[in-house]
Amino acid sequence: MTQNDHFSNTQNVDPGEIDKFSALASRWWDPEGEFKPLHKINPLRLDFIEQHVNGLFAKKVVDVGCGGGLLTEGMAQRGANAQGIDLAEQSLEVARLHALESQLNIDYQCISAEQFASQHPQHFDVVTCLEMLEHVPDPGSIVKACAAMVKPGGTVFFSTLNRNVKSWLLGIVAAEHILRWVPKGTHDHQRFIKPSELLAMTDAAGLQAQAMNGIVYHPLQGFKLSAQDVDVNYIIALTKPTLTVGNHA
Repeated sequence: MTQNDHFSNTQNVDPGEIDKFSALASRWWDPEGEFKPLHKINPLRLDFIEQHVNGLFAKKVVDVGCGGGLLTEGMAQRGANAQGIDLAEQSLEVARLHALESQLNIDYQCISAEQFASQHPQHFDVVTCLEMLEHVPDPGSIVKACAAMVKPGGTVFFSTLNRNVKSWLLGIVAAEHILRWVPKGTHDHQRFIKPSELLAMTDAAGLQAQAMNGIVYHPLQGFKLSAQDVDVNYIIALTKPTLTVGNHA
């Protein structure tokens, strides 16, 4: 079986997760709604991405697990030739409508990362997959698919939640039950991913880590990037080597 066969035959989806985000689809673009935290951190994520790709202008970009298109639109607004993929059709419909309203030409497709990778090998300058790995049964398969999509010399970005007591207290107890930033049941702590676990996946996919920052919340300052604190949310930039000498995988 070839790598492409593996991708196209993979059913790496949790129907419950799709249903959960589909039910919230109409509220993706409400800055005070259930996705308020994403609206707050989106500028930080965009700045981190731009910093590590020397600008997004004219870059071919795909946003994996794009949801309602918050990040995808942000990258398009900064000049990227952006596409977005997701398996929640209701979210994609919202993304398409909002792109029309924003007068942006963004191609949104309802397709799995694995199948998309089999159709677009080494095609993109930048691949983003943010706040998505913790919602799928096999995050390693998504990592491999993202690595397959990016060109040699290109950059891949992942963000997710660390798995520890602090992330449970802040990411679930505080965010879902006390502050009610996100709906109850949004996250499953057992699916959170430690940085060491994510790096093992990215190493196996042939990606090289360049930078990792935490996304931390300060009551007075709001959300900030931190090079020291990756205890809860974190984002990582990785590159695909241009040479694969000695790679016998």
